[in-house]
Amino acid sequence: MDVLTVDDLSVDFLTAEGRARAVNGVSFSVPENRTVALVGESGSGKTVVSQTIMGLLPEKAQITGGRVLFRDPASDGSPVDIATLNRKGSTLRAIRGNRIAIIFQEPMTSLSPLHTIGDQIGEAAQLHRGAGASEARELTREMLSLVRFPDPVRGLDAYPFELSGGLRQRAMIAMAMICHPALLIADEPTTALDVTIQAEILKLMKDVQETLKMSMLLITHDFGVVANMADEVVVVYHGRVMEQGSAAELFGNPQHAYLKALLNAVPRFGMEAGERLVPIRPIKPHAEGFLKSGRTRAATPGTPLATLSGVTKRFVTRKSGFFGGKSHALLALDDINLTVNRGECLGLVGESGSGKTTTAKAILRALEIDEGEISYDAGSGPVDVARLSGAGLLDYRKRVQLIFQDPFSSLNPRMTVNDLLSEPLVIHKVGTPAERAERVRELMRLVGLDARFLRRYPHSFSGGQRQRIGIARALALNPEFILCDEPTSALDVSVQAQILNLLKDLKRELGLTYLFVSHNLAVVDYIADRIAVMCRGRVVEVAPTRELIENPMHPYTRALLDSVPEPDLNAPLDFAKLDAGRASEPDAWPHPYRLADGVTPTLVEMEPGHFVCAPGLAGRAPLSSVKEAAL
Repeated sequence: MDVLTVDDLSVDFLTAEGRARAVNGVSFSVPENRTVALVGESGSGKTVVSQTIMGLLPEKAQITGGRVLFRDPASDGSPVDIATLNRKGSTLRAIRGNRIAIIFQEPMTSLSPLHTIGDQIGEAAQLHRGAGASEARELTREMLSLVRFPDPVRGLDAYPFELSGGLRQRAMIAMAMICHPALLIADEPTTALDVTIQAEILKLMKDVQETLKMSMLLITHDFGVVANMADEVVVVYHGRVMEQGSAAELFGNPQHAYLKALLNAVPRFGMEAGERLVPIRPIKPHAEGFLKSGRTRAATPGTPLATLSGVTKRFVTRKSGFFGGKSHALLALDDINLTVNRGECLGLVGESGSGKTTTAKAILRALEIDEGEISYDAGSGPVDVARLSGAGLLDYRKRVQLIFQDPFSSLNPRMTVNDLLSEPLVIHKVGTPAERAERVRELMRLVGLDARFLRRYPHSFSGGQRQRIGIARALALNPEFILCDEPTSALDVSVQAQILNLLKDLKRELGLTYLFVSHNLAVVDYIADRIAVMCRGRVVEVAPTRELIENPMHPYTRALLDSVPEPDLNAPLDFAKLDAGRASEPDAWPHPYRLADGVTPTLVEMEPGHFVCAPGLAGRAPLSSVKEAAL
């Protein structure tokens, strides 16, 4: 039996420019106790379909055709056509959140910051199950236990801002599950999560689905997630269904050109040297003018550009109340030793909270370090970054730039693109107004955007276009070293491929050096020359990319690689193995990798160029005996 049948659905939006069709004749069904994946790029209509099913369409949206039939397995009644129901009526309210539940993409914005997790989850039980306050609290505690909350009792009284991204997503799943729905809609439930947390959430959703015998509509653009979760797949593009069938059929023998293009845009392990991702809309940058002529070759590629020696950073937090409390020092970086060579891309990977972004900010001198030294060699010898001031610091700021993770929040919404790209040039007093205008047009051409867009504001661009504006802004001062902080984590696979190829081409054409921060090892495998792995503020493994992917030695690196969902039905995630490990707990690592309080994280060279944090082997030699002892 099909729990949900979407039949020839069409949805229009009434805009100032006229009527726009967001969903055009979409048909598919979700069988009982099965998972159907709705796959496509941003703007393809996936979320509009989910909003229609939930009765959450905005006022300016109209259902202009088709049916959305919901058959509740717990009821003997005839199917209900949700498309015909009043969005604010009692019938739809009885279904929404009760028999059909949804997990939203961004839990932080969909959870109230003013109410505890217990109150927010329990509210659904009170509304739909008629539970009293104490019964709702007990049901909430049981549900938090089901979704593997570390401490369900304490979780009841926690506020969303006190929880990590993974725990917030677990709270969202508990809220959706508390009424035991027949259908769960998961709208990009793992997009912004680390690979290890993502794997945990995917396993959790599978376990809860099996326990509650429910159906699932999974909305995503990640084919690795689809391969591990979906029984059937529906591919949509510009509001239309391009292809649909079983997961085995679509992965084994894709037919439509659009699906083939999406699969070709996914970074995967084992790509050949020189093999490129194939984005649906490729960009061909061509450096010219000031970017090419202003490039200096002061030093030889491969020589150290930035060196971190014994870098330590602590953040002091307060654990209780507005009126004081005991101070608590959080060790964000613990004795970091790392070198970025000129002309290379060094990938920096690890879970959220591992210290990746803190490391990038320390290099940028956006925060002061407590111990150690960061030196930078612009061609005339290494200089201590902490001692730079005046003209020297201004020159360093021009040489080192940052590409942010979220382009929307890092671009001023009140400034046009022209103002955004001109601002660094004005601050650093670069050129005349006419020269600055020409530089801005050149930057737009370089990242594949039309110069006619210069008068637009950030909100009028797509996510991928905004990220290209962020890249153009980072290049405005003709830097030599760019810190890329998760620049593709929130993008579709097709747009991600576009941005990754652009960054690779710019690196080659302009001789740039990158520190590429990411939690996605498949992405880093594609773009990086070497990889450094971080966990709990320590560097635990450094090696050339191919060596690290094919021969990971540290248990944490192996766990990261095991957690990456591959777009391949023959390489599923081993959920049982992931569940059994405690890979991110340094005191649970086996000898010689174990790190306890007070133990210095020492990097040992296991093989030429392959360093692993193994304090238990510090000072031993030669390399062969060190490796044997570690393995």
